[in-house]
Amino acid sequence: MLKDTITHSFKELITNRYLTVLASVTIILAIAFAIYIGLVVRPSELQLVTHYTAYGVTHLYRDQWFYLLSFGGFAIVIALINIGLALKTFLTKGHPLAIMFAWFGIGIMIFAWLISFSIINVWSPL
Repeated sequence: MLKDTITHSFKELITNRYLTVLASVTIILAIAFAIYIGLVVRPSELQLVTHYTAYGVTHLYRDQWFYLLSFGGFAIVIALINIGLALKTFLTKGHPLAIMFAWFGIGIMIFAWLISFSIINVWSPL
């Protein structure tokens, strides 16, 4: 049952060339992002400012260098979820809304790349 659904969804994705190209670009960006993170992040004794609270007094939290490796996993997971959401939207609501979700996926990948680049640049200037 689930296998048939996945097979049908994949066939529908392949028939729509524009959505397939956008999904492929999203996957390529996510893999390139994960490779970039894997190559740039080096073990270090420096601690990294990970986030701060927006409620009341600002608190900075610090974490070790391997926290940055989770960014690559984030990109892969978000890309797959976004492609699945765009495909499900295509099957239920139609082409225009699915294309919007596919473009959102590309935007999320670019945004994640910019944010992580700025964090890595502060943590370890190139």
